[in-house]
Amino acid sequence: MADGSPGQDGRDAGDQRSLLAVGTIGALAVTGTGLAVITLLVLVGFIAAPHAGSGLPAVLRTAAMLWLVGHHVGVTFRGAGRIGMLPLGLVVLPGALLWRAGRWVVQAGRVTRLRHVGLAALALAIPYAVATGALALASRSAQASAWLPQAVTWGFLLALAAGGLGGARALAPWPRLIRLLPQRPRSIVVAVAGSLAALAAAGALVAGISLAVHLHEATTLQRSLAPGAVGTALLLLLQLGYLPNAIVWAIAFTLGPGFAFGTSTVVAPTGSALAQLPALPLLAALPPGLHSALPGWLEPVVLALPYVAGGLGGLLLVRAVSALGTSTGLALDAAPMLGLVCGVVAGAVLALLAAVSGGPLGDGRLAAVGPSPWQVGVVSALELGISTAVTAGVANYLRLRRAGPLPGPPGPGSGDARAPDADAHVIYLDRWAGDEPPMERKPPPGPAALP
Repeated sequence: MADGSPGQDGRDAGDQRSLLAVGTIGALAVTGTGLAVITLLVLVGFIAAPHAGSGLPAVLRTAAMLWLVGHHVGVTFRGAGRIGMLPLGLVVLPGALLWRAGRWVVQAGRVTRLRHVGLAALALAIPYAVATGALALASRSAQASAWLPQAVTWGFLLALAAGGLGGARALAPWPRLIRLLPQRPRSIVVAVAGSLAALAAAGALVAGISLAVHLHEATTLQRSLAPGAVGTALLLLLQLGYLPNAIVWAIAFTLGPGFAFGTSTVVAPTGSALAQLPALPLLAALPPGLHSALPGWLEPVVLALPYVAGGLGGLLLVRAVSALGTSTGLALDAAPMLGLVCGVVAGAVLALLAAVSGGPLGDGRLAAVGPSPWQVGVVSALELGISTAVTAGVANYLRLRRAGPLPGPPGPGSGDARAPDADAHVIYLDRWAGDEPPMERKPPPGPAALP
């Protein structure tokens, strides 16, 4: 195809080369923009804080390290160990930039079909992964270093997901993209999204109430740090970055397994056991010591929240199937089975979120921080799966009842699935009535024909 003749996929070789070039430009633009924003924040802190013995190279290395942290790349510090419990909120910046870059690559690369969006996403993700790997190498110092394989992997996956979604959205609105899915996978996606959204709202509510109850302790800790105006702003940004982590931990709390903040610690609805915590005002919602985490009357309410979320998912599942043109709903056994599938999918998503929301904070007693991924995955799959299956089964049964009589077993010698009503009029038809001549047709037996 070197002569520019069209290929089988409708794009010629020149277009494919230009798509890779456009993806490379987009990857470099995202990396440069993100580094500029992070460098500005680091430079403000560098000016406001004491920085004896450090200069501009240290600022640039710190900015590159923080940009990698925004991709959930762990950092190893000499003498302290690995820092893997990273703020999930920082992923918003590279994710938003990659989303916009994906839209631009599709438009500038003249991509007109949805099946070619994957090529555009790859054209963006491959050079972006190379750029994140180069930053991991350039940011290394005698004190800290980022793990190169993790930087390349997370950079590629984030660019592929965010850039691909942005490119697809550039070609079609969300309702049209969702309608491209088959019927049952589409209903599962709707149900899982509804359950996870309800759990996220419940987790945010639980975390907000806990922080509000301990607001005095948080304010006291903030004052004791005396960070100053610039330090207060940077500390606020740091805590906002950890808010998604707090919501995921609160979801694990409502599910039952809870989470840990250090070895041999636990925070669960049945009680908590914590050691001394780091001096972060957001952690004031977790008072150290041995005590009950909730009042006795509030514990069953919190533990019931996942079942409520699963019930909402079951209702959305049946409603999504009905909205797709299936007026009579699913079969009686299909709705509970799909509900169990929704629970398994939601459990896998929550296990992944639990894994990325925690991690080590050095090699000391804070080497285990956050919820256990496998415990969160198994418990959420059971709780959400059972509640979604039961709710979907009941809602589908009621919809079938409203649509008409439920099918029953066929009667003996009859191919009809339902027996005739006893009060209905029965019409008998002579199948051979038209085969006899009119003059030879015999009258039906009756009183006049009796001997």
